[in-house]
Amino acid sequence: MLGMWSLLLLWGLAAPCQGLLETVGTLARIDKDELGKAIQNSLVGGPLLQNVLGSVTSVNQGLLGSGGLLGGGGLLGYGGVFAVVEELSGLKVEELTLPQVSLKLLPGFGVQLSLHTKVGLEGSGTLGGLLQLAAEVNVSSRVAVGISSRGTPILVLKRCSTLLGHISLLSGLLPTPLLGLAEQTLFKVLPGLLCPVVDGVLSMVNELLGAVLSLVPLGPLGSVEFTLATLPLISNQYIELDINAIVKSVAGDVIDFPKPPKPIKVPPKEDHTSQLAVPLYFFSTIFGLLQTNGALDIDITPELVPSNVPMTTTDLTALVPEVLGELPPGQQLLLRLQVKQAPAVSLQKKKAAVSIAANIRVLPRLPAGTLEALLELNGVMTLNAQLAPSATKLHLSLSLERLSVKLASPSAHPFDASHLEEWLSDVIRAVYVPKLNAGLDVGIPLPNVLNVSFGNAVLEVIENAVVLTVAS
Repeated sequence: MLGMWSLLLLWGLAAPCQGLLETVGTLARIDKDELGKAIQNSLVGGPLLQNVLGSVTSVNQGLLGSGGLLGGGGLLGYGGVFAVVEELSGLKVEELTLPQVSLKLLPGFGVQLSLHTKVGLEGSGTLGGLLQLAAEVNVSSRVAVGISSRGTPILVLKRCSTLLGHISLLSGLLPTPLLGLAEQTLFKVLPGLLCPVVDGVLSMVNELLGAVLSLVPLGPLGSVEFTLATLPLISNQYIELDINAIVKSVAGDVIDFPKPPKPIKVPPKEDHTSQLAVPLYFFSTIFGLLQTNGALDIDITPELVPSNVPMTTTDLTALVPEVLGELPPGQQLLLRLQVKQAPAVSLQKKKAAVSIAANIRVLPRLPAGTLEALLELNGVMTLNAQLAPSATKLHLSLSLERLSVKLASPSAHPFDASHLEEWLSDVIRAVYVPKLNAGLDVGIPLPNVLNVSFGNAVLEVIENAVVLTVAS
């Protein structure tokens, strides 16, 4: 015999847009199944149901026992209305079946939640035998949405009422009048026992919702702070959150970049899936943080380069003899790469790429003294980006697609700088790209929404965003 708790969660008054992200924040569309899981887990893993049992059994030795609500000096005990209840003792709630959670999203309004359960009671019957009862309960609650002092959504219980369903006698003897009185008493008592369970569920879900607003460290680079841009919105299948990602340096400075002029068209979400769209802006700010911290600059010495990649004046002279023909042979070289502006990230259909403009100086490696560049070039590295999600991050791995270089300033001996591109590409692949990937090991943090894991998500690169979709 199952009861039903109906809970109305008032989330917002506007339905989500159909597949169009109007801001540049991270868009999370969380399927209603995930909200159901969060509520179910709060009942399974938490003490909410056990607290109900404990509160009943510790109050006056039970509902109908001596000293209970209907025993001893209670309503029906000595001095009460009926003395016959003296024979009925120790009746208490011994079992509260784990509710089965089902819910329905109401577009532009809220959530109707049903928790099905069964309450089992035990005590001593009128003839001293074991008495077992089962009761159906219907608890209806209304919950309003508010904003906490931290700026998080918070669910507030506004009204809770209980309707007691049919009471069944499973074992033992209980006269019909006493069964009716027990029903009346349970009708009065159960709201005080079960409404706190609803409130407890809301508190635990509020904790999960509060985790959306979090500060995620980025190792030695800085941190990302997630904030909500708007109140949650509701469709008939999912809850939509518009989340801003604020990237900060270690010093606390906000790394800010111009917002894209056009909204992002996010593909429609399929039923029983959750979706997370990470915008281009977020990628750009992470790479901007790397550039600001100097993490994209490097001095490349021969020790860092594989033996099959030449790093001496002899090899360089062979490439551009018209410029470096008078250099002493066999002298080791040093390459100094400096990135003076933030890389440009490109997200197009099915492809992610990063373009890094760098000043490249080729210097003789001398023991001491001021180094004068043998060559100074302006280069543009185009790198392919491979993306892979984990539970909490989006990981990037770069590979060099091509390098183009030109002289940084007019030379007394003009030459075709493209003759150096193959050699420089070998050096960059061997040393610089692994350094970039090590710096990107911190990953792109993903917001925590109801503990939904995107580790097994299907990844899709669309124009100006990366979309992760995971089955509920």
